[in-house]
Amino acid sequence: MGRRNMDHIAIMKKSWGLTRKILSGEKTCEERWYMQKRVPWNMAKPGDTIYFKDSGEPVGIKAKITRVLQFDNLTPKKSEEIAKKYANADLGSGDIPRAISNYISGKRYCIIVFFDSVEKIKPFDIDKTGFGAMSAWLVVADVSKIKK
Repeated sequence: MGRRNMDHIAIMKKSWGLTRKILSGEKTCEERWYMQKRVPWNMAKPGDTIYFKDSGEPVGIKAKITRVLQFDNLTPKKSEEIAKKYANADLGSGDIPRAISNYISGKRYCIIVFFDSVEKIKPFDIDKTGFGAMSAWLVVADVSKIKK
């Protein structure tokens, strides 16, 4: 028996302005860079639903996960190669801002989640109780369970 599709909530750094690029179709994947394996490592799968929200804002975008890539044991050189290879899909541009380069420098793990079927949805708030105040990616069996 197969795994049930999961729901993911990706919380985006508002100042980077990436949710508008998701809606415009410029951004077709989301990269997450970590020092150690963290959610959604080994949890995001094709067919899952991903919801996006800017920090401090309600969830307002829904998409379908189509592909997931995971990289480990990264070196600064390998991280730079990955960032450059997927910059257009992730940022809607081949230019990687210094803030993002600085952020990924020294990270050991990267997960890239590709998505399509993007749609703007009726905004809703979520209850992050139990996930940790700093959690920027949540995985639940059913997003309606954490809707406020």
